[in-house]
Amino acid sequence: MSLSKTEVNKDLLKERSRCQFDIQELTNVLDGGKRQTLRRKKMEDFVLSGDAHKDEVPDECLSIKERYENAVKKSCLYGSMLRPKLLKMRGLDSFGTPTIRRLADAYFKEISPFLLHMGMFIPTIIGQGSPEQQAEWLPKALSFQVIGTYAQTELGHGTFIRGLETTATYDPNSEEFVLHSPTLSSYKWWAGGLGKTVNHCIVVAQLYTQGKCYGVHPFIVQIRDLETHEPLPGIKVGEIGPKMGFNTADNGFLILDHYRIPRENLLMKNAQVLKDGTYKKSSKHGKLAYGTMVFVRVTLVSDSAFNLAKAATIAVRYSAIRRQSEIRPGEPEPQVLDYPTQQHKLFISIATAQAMQFTANWLWATFTKVQADMISGNTDTLPELHALASCLKAVSTSDAAAYIEECRFACGGHGYMHSSRLPHIYSYVVATRTYEGDYTVLLLQTARFLVKAWEQTESGNATTPTITYLNLAVNGGTNGWDNSAEGIIRAFEVISARRIKNCVEVIRQKVKSGVGYEDAWIQTTIQLTAAAEAHCRAVLLRVYFQESRRLTTDSSDGVKRVVNQLVMLYLTYWCLQRTGDLLLYSSISEKDISVLQQRYEDLLTAIRPNAVGLVDAFDIRDEILQSTLGAYDGRVYERLVEEAMKTPLNAETVNQSFHKYIKPYMQGKL
Repeated sequence: MSLSKTEVNKDLLKERSRCQFDIQELTNVLDGGKRQTLRRKKMEDFVLSGDAHKDEVPDECLSIKERYENAVKKSCLYGSMLRPKLLKMRGLDSFGTPTIRRLADAYFKEISPFLLHMGMFIPTIIGQGSPEQQAEWLPKALSFQVIGTYAQTELGHGTFIRGLETTATYDPNSEEFVLHSPTLSSYKWWAGGLGKTVNHCIVVAQLYTQGKCYGVHPFIVQIRDLETHEPLPGIKVGEIGPKMGFNTADNGFLILDHYRIPRENLLMKNAQVLKDGTYKKSSKHGKLAYGTMVFVRVTLVSDSAFNLAKAATIAVRYSAIRRQSEIRPGEPEPQVLDYPTQQHKLFISIATAQAMQFTANWLWATFTKVQADMISGNTDTLPELHALASCLKAVSTSDAAAYIEECRFACGGHGYMHSSRLPHIYSYVVATRTYEGDYTVLLLQTARFLVKAWEQTESGNATTPTITYLNLAVNGGTNGWDNSAEGIIRAFEVISARRIKNCVEVIRQKVKSGVGYEDAWIQTTIQLTAAAEAHCRAVLLRVYFQESRRLTTDSSDGVKRVVNQLVMLYLTYWCLQRTGDLLLYSSISEKDISVLQQRYEDLLTAIRPNAVGLVDAFDIRDEILQSTLGAYDGRVYERLVEEAMKTPLNAETVNQSFHKYIKPYMQGKL
């Protein structure tokens, strides 16, 4: 007997009935409070009240051109619904709530062509524009009178911003900048929305004036006519072609041929060029300019958490429904979720999504504090934020991609279906590992900070909050093993400190032997990336532990208990993943490792009754999840068949290729 659309799968009903905590209460914790949950739900109800987000034909069944056109249509519909809210956004703090970004998932299985307009174009104007420029450009951008993107990456340069080749040469006679792409490798590449959608973009170029180069600066550049949308003279622009994902985003290329823009189009919050060509900048221009770049990396930690939460929701719900293998003759096949190996695959994804979300919220609070300090002229805390945003972006995107793929594996063959949504989620997150800073390069940026921090600690100078553990290490502190939560966190801080110390010593030895410092640095980069990753693990463990305690202070015993179980699962999991480091840098014994393994398996058993409740607490609506395997009602097999019937290949019983090719081939006439 098939289920009606109002019925819920009996296995999911059973799972929810045995949940040992208040799901709504945990949702409020994850949202940052009951008020935030209500606000989010109110916006979801408003935006999803109609059918604008729905597709008659699955998006993946359309051609690339059709998918792009459909995405543009839905972007305009979505934007029109949000226009009143968008017009009120001014400071970067307006972008602190991820609700708008996450609601877009109901409209796009991949991403909107307007993503970089909201995610980079507007934030850059806010962060880099003078008050006069913000007054001019923000109303236009927020009302979509102009639509922009952010063109920084070139064919030949990405993360190494100082190496960009595009030039912007000031001409004092006309009071204009002349933008030019001097080489093939200088062509702008990858900017989302650039291919066919936007009419403006932020172009990052090397600024030349009075015969001198002053490094990279951002410029507002109109590239298309506002009426006809044709590229302007001196502009060559187009789409870069099919990709692993993001195929609704029209990522583009831009070639500038001595293209002129007004002097006022240089974003002038931190630097300016006067009419006569004189260059003036803030004394802390470099740090101030980079502060807004950190913004995107901060938001990507939150995005990673949300996408992993989606994958975990899909895989856990499906695993509660899917039954497999007759263990005992004559008995029903057990739920896949009852197998410890499946729990091992999935429960760490729940814990990691929660850890990343708590850390992302903590990082956002850190970011807004540093932004406030910068406005008052204090940039002392920016290096630590930069180091945090760099390593957390690198590690969270990498972890999310790995666990999302694990969730797909856990769903067996059905996880390979586009309708499961898991391939879409994976292709989105795996891209984030390299854009806005490559994994390895970002870890090395963090490593620069850590090496300096070690040297400052050796000199007796004060250290910033996330690296205070270096004080103990420099002063010969203990590396004894303690299997409590605090003991585990301290052990990971010891691992980080010892790795940083080893890197410093290796570099010093190489320099002492006659190797130049930068060459010594490059020769040590394998160890340096490992040290930065170790530091990030220590930060994640400590922040998750501390934030979970803080956020559940007033929670019921049930919520406190299940959150603590997830925290301990996360800490124990990483101990078992890093036993080699623990054996090297702590006094952990073989018996201690056995105790950890037993604790880990006991935690899987303890979490099992609450698994479905935990993913329900993420509170991701079906419209946003868009998954046949992960819908709240559990109608997995019905939804798979329903989606299969929507494919254009099923619109006719016999495809023309049979008569054109197969039949003649069968008859030997082809």
